[in-house]
Amino acid sequence: MKLRHARAIAVFGIAVFALTGARGSHGGGCDNSSSGSSSSSSSGGSGSHSDNDNDSNATSGGSLPGGGSADKAARDVTIDKCAYDAATKNLTAKITVKNDGALDYDYSVTMKFTGAGATSATAVKTGIAVTAGTSVSTELTTPYPGTGDGSEYTKCEVSRAGRI
Repeated sequence: MKLRHARAIAVFGIAVFALTGARGSHGGGCDNSSSGSSSSSSSGGSGSHSDNDNDSNATSGGSLPGGGSADKAARDVTIDKCAYDAATKNLTAKITVKNDGALDYDYSVTMKFTGAGATSATAVKTGIAVTAGTSVSTELTTPYPGTGDGSEYTKCEVSRAGRI
């Protein structure tokens, strides 16, 4: 089996694990409490991270699986956490962009926030500079289009990613 196939299978497995939530191990899914959330790491570690920054409706995600060369940039993006920030009234996505290549790249990432009964919302960030062999964590935000508490947004996903 070629390395790229093994990597694609591993990324797909991580994405499925993250999307199913691993709720029994506090490693992802949706936490509807307003006092904090848990998120899982896609690095394979067994620990969990808990933060108490009063995010509501926090959701964690995983890497976006891809198969072709057009999906290389999307595979470099890992969703660490998605949440509604009540203080700023924004939907936020914390991501990590990992550049395993030999060249430096600037990335452009588009996130889509969805949920049952929710109006689709999009956040875009361009110019995410990632040098060869490193990772960069960043946050994408978009104004909350609703009038409630953000709990209708239960999912975020990379809808587009590119290397500039």
